[in-house]
This record gives sequence, structure tokens and C-alpha cells, in this order.
Amino acid sequence: MLDVLALIAAIAALIIIRKLQNRVNELRTRIDALEAGRPVVHAAAPAAAPGTARTEAPLAPAEAAPGPEPADASPWQAAPPSQAARPEELSPALAAAPSLAPPPEAPAARPGFEERIGTRWVVWVGGLTLALGGFFMVRYSIEQGLIGPGVRVLLGGLFALGLLVAGEVTRRKESITQISALPIANIPAILTAAGTAVAFATVYAAYALYNFLVPATAFILLGLVALGTLAAALLHGPALAGLGVVAAFATPLLVSSAEPNYWALYVYLVVVTAAAFGLARIRLWRWLAVTTIVLAFLWTLAGLAGASLAPLAFHVIAGFALAAVLVVCNFLFGPSLDDGRIEPVSSASLSAVLLATAFIVVGEGHSDAAMIVFAVLIAATLGVAWRSAAAAAAVGVASVLVGLVFLSWVVQSNPEILVVPGGALPGIGGNPLAGSVTAHLVVAALFAIGFAGGGMAAQGRSPSAAVPVVWAAAGVFTPLALLVALYARIAHLDRSIPFAIVAVLLAAAFAAATEVLTKREHRPGLAISIALFATGTLAALALALTFALEKGWLTIALALMSAGTAWISLQRPIPFLRWLAAILAGIVVVRIGMEPRIVGDAIGTTPIFNWLLWGYGVPAASFWLGSIWLRRRGDDVPLRSVESAAILFTVLLAFLEIRHAVNGGDVYRDNAGLTEVALQVCVALAMSIGLERLRRRSHSIVHNIAAVLLAVFAVLASLLGLLLLDNPLFWRIQIDGVVLNQLLLGYAAPAFLALLLSYAVAGLRRPFYANSLAAFALLMGLAYVSLEIRRLYQGPVLSVGDTSDAEQYTYSLAWLGCGVLLLGAGLLFDSQRARLASAVVIGLTICKAFLIDMSTLTGVYRALSFMGLGVVLVAIGWLYQRILFRTRPAAGDCAIAAAADGVVVESTE
Repeated sequence: MLDVLALIAAIAALIIIRKLQNRVNELRTRIDALEAGRPVVHAAAPAAAPGTARTEAPLAPAEAAPGPEPADASPWQAAPPSQAARPEELSPALAAAPSLAPPPEAPAARPGFEERIGTRWVVWVGGLTLALGGFFMVRYSIEQGLIGPGVRVLLGGLFALGLLVAGEVTRRKESITQISALPIANIPAILTAAGTAVAFATVYAAYALYNFLVPATAFILLGLVALGTLAAALLHGPALAGLGVVAAFATPLLVSSAEPNYWALYVYLVVVTAAAFGLARIRLWRWLAVTTIVLAFLWTLAGLAGASLAPLAFHVIAGFALAAVLVVCNFLFGPSLDDGRIEPVSSASLSAVLLATAFIVVGEGHSDAAMIVFAVLIAATLGVAWRSAAAAAAVGVASVLVGLVFLSWVVQSNPEILVVPGGALPGIGGNPLAGSVTAHLVVAALFAIGFAGGGMAAQGRSPSAAVPVVWAAAGVFTPLALLVALYARIAHLDRSIPFAIVAVLLAAAFAAATEVLTKREHRPGLAISIALFATGTLAALALALTFALEKGWLTIALALMSAGTAWISLQRPIPFLRWLAAILAGIVVVRIGMEPRIVGDAIGTTPIFNWLLWGYGVPAASFWLGSIWLRRRGDDVPLRSVESAAILFTVLLAFLEIRHAVNGGDVYRDNAGLTEVALQVCVALAMSIGLERLRRRSHSIVHNIAAVLLAVFAVLASLLGLLLLDNPLFWRIQIDGVVLNQLLLGYAAPAFLALLLSYAVAGLRRPFYANSLAAFALLMGLAYVSLEIRRLYQGPVLSVGDTSDAEQYTYSLAWLGCGVLLLGAGLLFDSQRARLASAVVIGLTICKAFLIDMSTLTGVYRALSFMGLGVVLVAIGWLYQRILFRTRPAAGDCAIAAAADGVVVESTE
């Protein structure tokens, strides 16, 4: 051990000699500069020790005007130590020369590796070594049995006292040693920290190992050591403060008792909290304040298992008072804050106490006494935040905690004490305000008035926009959350007219606040606050409808509120109102996703005029109207959301009404038939046509995409449903009627609508899209003609029976007729698309004649098939030559025609 100490001393001596040599070199450089008449620039002069004076006069004033504080600067930051003089100074001989400009400030040199080892790390390791030496000495004495327990404790105490005295002596001599230039490795602080650690261990050993001390005495002595450590931190810096606060809060864990005294515990913790907060306030140590807040909060949670309400209430109330007095900026003795903004430590100190109190309320089963304590601290939070804007964020936290506490009250409540407005539940009494309900009602009323009134009155009081917004948000959220909680607790989520009336009154109050704020002059955060109160108005109205209406009417009411919100956004151009309209639309969409029938089994069996018409038709009309109003102020995401909801509800209304009518009121039937699919395809094509027309005027991307999606759905439903899964040619499906039957609806109508759609998009979309729709129309048309012929020959069931020669010949004749009609339409309307369709149909007819008719037809039908086809083909060729593509007349014919008109044409021959 002595060899190691000698080595350490030798290394320290070498380092000191090296630093003295550097000092001599610096002085020599300054002397040379003075002799040459150059300004003397100091590389990095150490700060002057207390009681010493600088001999050089600075060229500039000693202290420049401070610049503006950064926006994110916190008052919980210690001011930088004042410097007696700037590093760049001139000698007294050159200070009077007015022509010399001050040299540029040289950056301070960072300490090198050697300096860190010699001035910092060695000191820290030395302090740790001293502390460990005390611990090892006690351990060695125990292992060897050299001295008795009493002597061991006495020696440990003397060693701790010696370290403390050494720390104080070195602190008082630091003006001579100039160790104050090394604040990170302050030797007095290290010695004092080692002494307090040894003292703490000595007291604990006397209690836990040797039973020299009773728990009360050990508790007091450990607390005094911890508090003394905190007091010493005023002189020795933050390291000692950290050691002291951890030791102080850890003391109750080290001293155990069979019958813990929670009053003594929390009185002690209040003293420790006060000392830590006081030290943090004096030295402006943010980390110490935050550490104290966290440790005090954890001790509150630790006491929930066994402590009664009284000591817990004392702990949180005293902690709140200490935080308000010493931590919150601009309230009493907290740090000063000039710009009126929210300060994190101030708000967090109050929020932590409120959170601990909320846990106490839940742990106490929402007793009246616990609710009173919670209400008092909430009211105190509003008061502190009203006077000091630095704690305004605690208002938002308080609002959320109020909602969570009442929600917990609802969840944890016993169902047997609930009473609905119409009378008592079976088996219980008829008093709805029994037990803790009365206290909760009173507290809820006070909370609602306090938060709402504060949210209204706080507008325009702060230059920071965040402060009034927090107040407004809390003022809107808290009454709504309390109303929902009370409704769930007392009305048991049943229909309640009294709660609906309260919600309407609350909506009226929010609406009045919105109007009053709208008429005020512009202040920071006012626009957002207006939007919040307007949102609260609509939310309260939605709650009123929820409380008063059945589930189906609630869906309608929310949809109407979306349109109402869109209209309000025109009268009061608050950006959030547009989003609120979209949010309400989204809520209605989610609502129908949970129960598409709106009212369950009460939907009814009457076609068209049933609950689907109200549950989907009214919201669809509401969303269409809301989209029109929203479009007047621009195209954005809320508008597109409402437009999407309008289209969705319109489509769902049509599809569900079709399904309801076809299936006798059962919208949950697991399969669809030919009629249902046919009607849905026709509706989808008709809606796509309407949306194509609408998008020409609106230029809405939602209308554009929806039109394409509906068309794609119609095509896929036709190909998979009408032509495959529900095709009466493949499956036994009854076709009633000869002409007016399902075939007309399922194949002719889609063909006609698809043709109209193809012409509606011609020139507006890509040619491929329009041509694909035209081809689909042609396919469905040919399918209708073929199936109708089958119906004429085979009767109601098309999937059975043999195909006769007459039926086969009729197919060829009908297809050929369709080709001729298409050609005539193409020539009449000059439509190339119709002529191409004619060519396709005639080509199919030719293929059928050679591939099918030639092998299956016999006798006169085969001859008539080919004869008719030949005549038509010749006629088509003649029409193309004579009408569509005429041959240009020759020169001789032109001369004859001109002579007949009296015009002389010279011959070129």
C-alpha cells in the first residue's frame, strides 16, 4: 500500500512541476511581448480566486450587455460564474493607446488527456479510495476480531469526522491553492462526500449490525447525515447534493420496523423534500428538483399498500405546497421567468403530486375524504397556474387526471348500487345518490365550473399562445368527460332525458363562449381556443343526442351534426371545424360497421321504406350537403373524407335496400341471386355515370376514383356473377316471363348502361377505358340476345333441354341481325366504334356458321344459314363501297359534269 501511495505522490509531483514550467513559459512570453510593444494575448488565464485582484486593466468594459435569452432557456439553470476580466487583455502600458483595436477572442483550450488525469481523475479516485478505505477498515476489523463492535463504530465515526474536517480545511484554503479553478474535481467536495458516506455507513452499521441504536434513533441520525450532506452541497457543489438526496430518500429503506410509523415517515420525507427543493432553488439545479419530485412520488406509491389516508394526504398536500413555493416559477419563491411561457419543471412538479393523489383516490376506493383531498389539490393547481403561466401545463394534466379518476369510479363501481332514471334496478333501493355518488356529483360540478370558467377567463392573459390553448382544452374536455362518466355511472348507459338536457345546456354554454371569443381582438392562441370551444359545442350536442335517442337515431343525429359543422365552418372559418366534420363522418362510418342494420332486428320487412332508408339515406344526404358547403372554402383532406362518406353511404343505401327487398328483409343472407346481382350491377353503373358527370364540374379526385371503382365493380360482378355463378344457362334458375323477365334486368340493362358510360367517358379518359366499357356492353348485349332465344325455345329453365336446328339457326340469324343494326347505327351516327362492334359480331357469326352450323344444322336450316350470311356480307360490302368509302370520280366524269353546268374545261391533251 505504501508503494502505491508513493507512486501516486510521485506522479502528482511531476504533474505539478510540469504546470509550473508552463506558467514560467507564459510569463516569459508576456515579458517579450511588452518589450516588443505588441498587445499581450492570454491563452487561457485561470479565474481569479476570491479575495484577489487583477492587475491588468481591460480595454473594453468589464461586463458587456447580456444578449437576449434563447427561447428554450430555462430559469432552472445556474448562471455562469462571473469572470473578473476577459482573457484578451492588454498590459497597463498599452491599455491607454486608443489606436489599438482589441484582438479577436481566442477560444478556450479544452483540457488535454494529461490534465484530465492529473487534475480530475486522480482527485475522484482518491475520494473513492478514502471512502472504500473506511469501509474496508470496518470489514477488516470484523474479520480479524481486533477490536470490539463499539470501538469499530467509534473509529468509523472518527474517520468520517476527520474527512469532513479535512474537506472544510481545504475549502477554506482554496484561495491559496487555487483549486477553485477545477470545479469538476473539487478536492474539498470529494473529501466531504467521502466523509458523509462513511458517516452514513457508520450509523447504519451501529443500527443494523450491532443493534446499538433503536430504529427511531437510527432513523433520526441517518436523516441528519443526509440533511447535513444537502447543506454541505451549498458549499461543495452538485456531486454532494446528489449523494445527499439519494441517501436521504434511501434512509427509510435501510431502517425497518415491525410496526412502521407512516406519520414519522412522511414527516421526514417532507423535511427532506423541503431541504432538496430549497437547495435546488438556491443553486438553480434543475436535475435536483426533478430527482426530488420523482423520489417523493415513488414514496407515495410505496405507502399505498399500508398507510392510511391521513399521512398520505399530509404527504401530497405538503409536497404540493413545497413545489408551489420553491419550484414553480413566478409564483412565490421560485425562479423568475419573464416571457410568461410554460416551464417544464414547474408544471411537472405539480403534475407529479396530482398523479400521486389520483392513485390515492383509486387506492382508497373513491372515498369522500380522498375525493376532497383530490378536489383541493385540483383547485390549488388551477390557482397556481392562474397566477403563474409557467405551471399552465399542469392544468392539462389535471384535466386528464380528473377524467381518468371518474372513469375509474365508473369501472370499479358495483352494479347493484346503480339506478336508472326510470327507477331502481331490481333488488336494490331507490336512492340514486346514496354512498359516494353525492360527493362525486358535487366535486364533478365544481370541477366543470372551475375548468370551463378558467378556460374562458384565461383567454388573452398571456403573450404565449400555448397557455390559453391549454386552458381552453381543459375547459372543454373536463365537463364533457365528467358528463359522460356520470351518465355511465347513474343512468347505466340507458336513455336519459335529464342528462340530455344537461348536455344541451353545456352545448349552449360552449356556444356562447365561442361567440364571445369570436368578437374579441386577436390574441395569441385565440383562434385555436375558439375552435376548441366550437368543438365542445358540437360534442355536447352529440352527447345530448346520444343520451336522448335510440341507437338508430343517434347515427342520424351524428350525420346531421357533420353537415351542421360544415355549415358552421362557413360562418366561422375555423380550420378545425372542417376536420371535426370529417371526424363525425368517420364516427358514423365506424358505427354502421359495427351494425349495418342500424337498429338490429327492428329494421322491418317493408321494401324501401324501412330503417335502412333513414339510417343510410339521411346520413348520405347530410354528407352530400356537408361536402357542398366544405367545397366552398377549398379542396382538402376533410372535404375528401366527407365526400367519401357521402358516396359510401349512397352506395350502401342502394345495395342494402336491394338486398333487403330481394331477400325478404334478411340483409345477412349468405348468398345472392341473379336478381340481386343484376340490380346491384345496374345501380353501380348508373352511379358511375352520375359521378362521371359530377366530376366534370367538381374536379374532385374522390368523384374520379369512385366512378372508376364502381365501374370496375359492375364489370367484375357481371363477369363472375351474371355470366358464371348466376348464369341461368349453367344453373337451374327459374326465368319468369317471356320478355319482361330477369334476363332483361340482368343482361340488357347492364349492356345499355355500360354503353352510356362508355360514351360519357369518351374524350375524358383514356381510349382503352372507354373501349373496354363498349366491349363489355357488346358482350352483355349478345348474352341477353342468346339467353332470350334460349328462353323462347326451352321455357323458364334454360339449363335443361337439347338445342334444336331451329334454335341454332335463330342464334345465327339474331347475331347477324345485331351486326347489321350496329353497322346501320355506325353509318347513321358516323360512329367508328359501332362499325367495329358490327365487324366483331359479324365475325363471330361467320365463325359460328363454319364451326357450329356446318356440323350441327341439317337440311334447309343449314342452307338458309349460309345463304343469309352470304347475302348480308355482300350487302355490307356494297354499303361500305357506296356510302362509307366512295371512289373518287375520274377526270372525264368531271369534264362532263362541268359542261352540263355551262363550264368550259380545257383539255390537257
